[in-house]
Amino acid sequence: MAVSVDTVYKTVLLILNKEQRGYMTPDEFNKIGTQVQLEIYLKYFEDLNQLLRVPQTDLDYADRVDLLDEKIALFKRTNSINYSTNGFIVPSDLQQLGSVIYNNSEIQRVQRNEFYNLYRSKLTKPSNTYPIYLYEDSLVKVFPETIISGVSANYLKFPSSVTWGFTVNSNLGNYVYNSSTSTNFELHQSEQVELIVRILEYAGIIIRDPQIIQIASQKVQQDNMNEKQ
Repeated sequence: MAVSVDTVYKTVLLILNKEQRGYMTPDEFNKIGTQVQLEIYLKYFEDLNQLLRVPQTDLDYADRVDLLDEKIALFKRTNSINYSTNGFIVPSDLQQLGSVIYNNSEIQRVQRNEFYNLYRSKLTKPSNTYPIYLYEDSLVKVFPETIISGVSANYLKFPSSVTWGFTVNSNLGNYVYNSSTSTNFELHQSEQVELIVRILEYAGIIIRDPQIIQIASQKVQQDNMNEKQ
């Protein structure tokens, strides 16, 4: 389940108001929330590389690699890709291409230098049974070139932009949450506290309050240290 954008925004406002530290507008929150979500998401891959270097516990629910993969899995997608003049167009939200599938089988990905050698040989020249592909200029170029349909891709998507949608109360002039025009955070629910703390760190920059920046930064650093212990 996604992290509620309404819960995060109202918590941030509550903390700022309680500490009498200022205010964050919906537009500021949406931009900062989108940036923070992307930062947390991209950090998953750095953390995964570090975790794979050390042994993990065999206990259920305690393997950090499995827990991290669960968070990354929220962004895994499988979709058909459409053919254009020069190849198959990858999804606009693609962050990292995984496997490419044709006729329920994975197509071999090759590099340009390998491609020429494979194509020249009668034994390795691509066919409908054993196709290959190049991934260049955001296009999946499948060979033989007679393949122009029936291709799908497994990939990781970028997180969608965060939106705290609202209407304006005509009498009071305040913002009223509108779920129909809102977009929740796509991160795992366990990231809710991290989101709030990091957004508060940016809030300290906006309202020029070094104390908020310091407190939020210390909390982020402590959480990162705890995750690596």
